[in-house]
Amino acid sequence: MSDGNEFRRDPLTGEWTAIVAHRQVRPNLADEPAPTGDACPFCPGGLEAPEPYVVKAFPNRWPPFRPGPPVLDDPTATRLPAVGAAEVVLYTPRHIGSLATIGTEGTRRVVDLWADRTAALLARPEVASVLVFENRGTLVGATIPHPHGQIYGFPFVPPALRTELERSERRCVVCAALADERADGRRVVRDVDGWVTVVPFASGYPYGVLLAPLAHLDGLPILDDAGRDALAGALVDLVARYDVLFADEFPYLMWVHQQPGDPRAHLHLHFAPPLRAAGVQRYVASGELGSGTLSNPVAPEDAAAALRRAGERR
Repeated sequence: MSDGNEFRRDPLTGEWTAIVAHRQVRPNLADEPAPTGDACPFCPGGLEAPEPYVVKAFPNRWPPFRPGPPVLDDPTATRLPAVGAAEVVLYTPRHIGSLATIGTEGTRRVVDLWADRTAALLARPEVASVLVFENRGTLVGATIPHPHGQIYGFPFVPPALRTELERSERRCVVCAALADERADGRRVVRDVDGWVTVVPFASGYPYGVLLAPLAHLDGLPILDDAGRDALAGALVDLVARYDVLFADEFPYLMWVHQQPGDPRAHLHLHFAPPLRAAGVQRYVASGELGSGTLSNPVAPEDAAAALRRAGERR
């Protein structure tokens, strides 16, 4: 653990924090022009993609977690090696684009890669849970515009997912939420081919979205062809609606919650945008972080209506 790469347990909450001091010296492109063409490491011929590709996953050059022997979560331990996995996923060889512009066929290839890498990482003894995610836009810290996301393999089930699983001991909370939202209807944005796009009843983020299948499926790897096509279509539709909403490339944080092999798990995707209006950032304040209670300035019903109208303007 001498390289500054470790988990430390917070004595107040009992949860682990990843201390990844080595990432402090990674290249920071935030104050430099976004790389294009030959300068982009993700374009074919670039540093991370020297050969032609259609979609591609590769190890993160600056990983928060590294391969290693499994760690035992000793309740008395205060620090552990930060073992696990960290990969980058390239959606397309084209430098400019998104899950919306690469279309359903292109996004289906991304879904397939997410599923394949989820299964492969879970087969590693040091990985207990896999998180697929995307940070889109400079507003959320993305410094390379080339369409891409990431995958983390954790040596434990992280707290946000663990809470959902624990709340699903008796009844799946995602199944229940989808049933309630469909019955109400006001916050449903799209309900097509067994996948529902909804602004949740208690969304903590303006224009935040929950995207989930009606079927109780534990993770990406068990999605059949029809399910993967339907997820790809839902992703293309949602990102396109976001871009139409404020007539600009819409920034967001996206993550996939799944836990293959756990009967409590119901695959779903969260979208957490950082905007509350066109050009107006939604900041998370100290009262929210300090209390653990988010305050959303946009009513979920209004957000859903705006996203439905955005679909009509596509």
